Amino acid sequence: MRHFDAREGAKYKEAKNTKYAIELYFDQETEKKLFDLAKRAADENLSTKFLEWKTRPHLTLACFSDVNEQKCIGQIKDFAQNHKAMPAYIGSVGMFNDTKTVFASPVMTKSMYQFQAELHKHFREYDTTGWEWYCPDRWVPHCTLALTKEDEDDIFYKVSNLILHEFRKMSGKFVSIGLVKLTFPVTEIYTAELSV
Repeated sequence: MRHFDAREGAKYKEAKNTKYAIELYFDQETEKKLFDLAKRAADENLSTKFLEWKTRPHLTLACFSDVNEQKCIGQIKDFAQNHKAMPAYIGSVGMFNDTKTVFASPVMTKSMYQFQAELHKHFREYDTTGWEWYCPDRWVPHCTLALTKEDEDDIFYKVSNLILHEFRKMSGKFVSIGLVKLTFPVTEIYTAELSV
């Protein structure tokens, strides 16, 4: 019988507590517009935390406390092949006061709601404990533009004001989904294009 030493046990525990997300991505043009808007907070020397995460503009569809990466990649391929790209209409901006997050808000459509619900059904074996706000019926689809919780208190309001003044409605498409590991910065593991 094999015995684990303390270091192996720590590695195993860390691996078991790894956090993952499945994200929904925009077409290149829409992604660039959203990224440029997010970059403005850094350009104005207000907040850089979102850029430090090195993540693409996206909607988080689901978060899991643990996954089998190789199995999940296969599941993502399968899900993407059976789901079509969808229109994306970004109609407003919003804020989460508790986390001091500023975001662009897509108009929720029936197809988006069904897409996210079906994705959760497809990945139902994975643990969503602690991530209930990303589950169906509680999901607030949002594309983060600024994370200011670690900044001075007034930065949240300055960034909000900047983005409110510069935001313009935009239309595009949701074209792919991806699996990421929630490390700092984010680790992109696999992305699959949705069918046309």
